[in-house]
Amino acid sequence: MAGKEAERTIRPAAPARRVPPQPSAPGWRMLLWAAAAVVVVVLAVVYYLFLLPPPFHIQTADRAEILAADPQQLLIFRYSNDPQVLVLDFPSLHQQGQMLNRVAAFVEKAGVPHDRVLTDAELAAAIKASGATPDDYYYGHDYRAADLVRFFHLMASDRVAPTAEERRLRALLGFLHWFAPGTVGAIITLPGPGKAAGLDAKGRATILEHELSHGAYFTIPAYDVYVHRFYDNVLDPKDRAAFRQFLAGEGYDTGINDLIVNETLAYLMFTPDPRFFSPAVVGLPPARIQALREAFWPGIPVAWLKRFVPEAALASPSGAEAAAKPRRRRRRQGFFFSCVSSRKAVASRRSPALWAVSRAVASAAR
Repeated sequence: MAGKEAERTIRPAAPARRVPPQPSAPGWRMLLWAAAAVVVVVLAVVYYLFLLPPPFHIQTADRAEILAADPQQLLIFRYSNDPQVLVLDFPSLHQQGQMLNRVAAFVEKAGVPHDRVLTDAELAAAIKASGATPDDYYYGHDYRAADLVRFFHLMASDRVAPTAEERRLRALLGFLHWFAPGTVGAIITLPGPGKAAGLDAKGRATILEHELSHGAYFTIPAYDVYVHRFYDNVLDPKDRAAFRQFLAGEGYDTGINDLIVNETLAYLMFTPDPRFFSPAVVGLPPARIQALREAFWPGIPVAWLKRFVPEAALASPSGAEAAAKPRRRRRRQGFFFSCVSSRKAVASRRSPALWAVSRAVASAAR
């Protein structure tokens, strides 16, 4: 008995049978959580699409409404006559410079690279070298959508940290969907009234008209073509050289021909305030400046841009035909010499003797 009991004590117990876990049906709690998650997602989408205030408030306004504004913070206007043009109305030159000085250097300024974005230190050095300050590097800015997009792409690839205002500008471009390829648009700026020279009502009106002409140039192909034809065919070499020298003194990169053409016509035609432009600053006679204006103004192919022009000037003979066709300089010739000259090629094909005779006759006619 004792042995059997010991044997029982020593014998290991048989392993217990493992019962595989049975899949449990989803409980009411899981269903409740899933329903709650769906409701939250739907509410978030509705809030984002219909209730969330937009990150930027953009007003549609005409010239008079923009000039009547007194910005205490950044105001954004869509110009009513050309909705592809946005006007940023800043409360101060300082805030304007914080957002756009680096863009100005990248797109237009002389003496700095245009294939990369300047660092903070490089931008500060460039502004100092120009003799300006961060506040008055420019009074007004104007840029194509494509140039702004390229600026931010290079800023990211160059790993240049943007300022808070530059991040705001990048967010605005995203809000406008301007990063999409082929976007046509322009941003121009206007500083608010201030103590700086030229920021009174007359000065702000001049800055706005000047910049709006750039907006038309960037967004209306017919005006772009008109400007280039006028510059190439109506301005003479002395005119073009005078404006190129003036713009170089203003810090523009004169190696960018499109920039020089655009700025030449904006200063010449849409900058009436003598504090910003006058015949004296380009060294041309006032009569020549007035003659160019009277040739350009009547043929402007943009109706709203003509409203910035004195009404009396629109009654002058239009320069549109002169701008549309290249000028051909023809030497004055007497009738007899013209007839002989027109037959030179025919005579030369007939015989060397006849060609010699025609040359002798032409010489006598001179």
